[in-house]
Amino acid sequence: MAHLRDKASALGQGVVIFVYLAVLTLIEFFIAVTFESVALLALVAVIKAALVMYYYMHIYKLNENDGGDDPHSYAYKSGTNRLGLWLFLLSDGFVFAGLLVARINLLGLTRPEALDQFLGLAVTAVLLVSSFFMNRGETAMSYGDVKGFMNNTLITFILGLGFFLGVVFVEWPEAAHKGLTVDFGNPAAGPMGGVFYMMTGMHAFHVFTGLVFLFIVWNNARKGVYTTEKRFPVEAAAVYWHFVDLVWIFFYPALYLIGTAVK
Repeated sequence: MAHLRDKASALGQGVVIFVYLAVLTLIEFFIAVTFESVALLALVAVIKAALVMYYYMHIYKLNENDGGDDPHSYAYKSGTNRLGLWLFLLSDGFVFAGLLVARINLLGLTRPEALDQFLGLAVTAVLLVSSFFMNRGETAMSYGDVKGFMNNTLITFILGLGFFLGVVFVEWPEAAHKGLTVDFGNPAAGPMGGVFYMMTGMHAFHVFTGLVFLFIVWNNARKGVYTTEKRFPVEAAAVYWHFVDLVWIFFYPALYLIGTAVK
């Protein structure tokens, strides 16, 4: 797909990408409950991640230089800030990659039996839909539609909060009730509880910080801070939110879908 210029086409492209992601997520779930193919699940996750990075996170903008050689222009500073943001996300990505490697090393081709695959699919769907509305919000602001940005960002915030509450106050208590706990006094208890709560806890922390970020840019937009030309904080908030979704694209199959369920 090309980089589209008019608002209707840009919004339409966001819809198409969301449909692709939704269909791939359903295929992912179907693979897990039928074939249990780790290779296919990994392939689907990589495809989903590529779509999010290119079309929602706009990684191609790292090659853009609309500010020319004027270091005082807003566009030039935005390009520098954009590079800094991506370097931060890359460094943060190593933290999540380390958790993913630990999960593979400690659990292998097994997963916690206490985790509800349908609940995992539900919270994943909520986060995926939130990314869709974040994309619409960012697109609206890029065309000067402040009201559209605020409305879509508010929906993103509500869905993100729903994801956070679903993991921390629904999934965690249910998993603990089914025996998935961390027993520091019993080394024989196994690593499953530690892996699950560390991965979801670190991700939930990033979701929470993302919610704070969303509130800040929403409030600034309400005050009229951003314009079509000066809106890098909106882009940064959107990219960060999609990064949170990107991480979950890999965490979701790693925790809920891959391997044999064991106690």
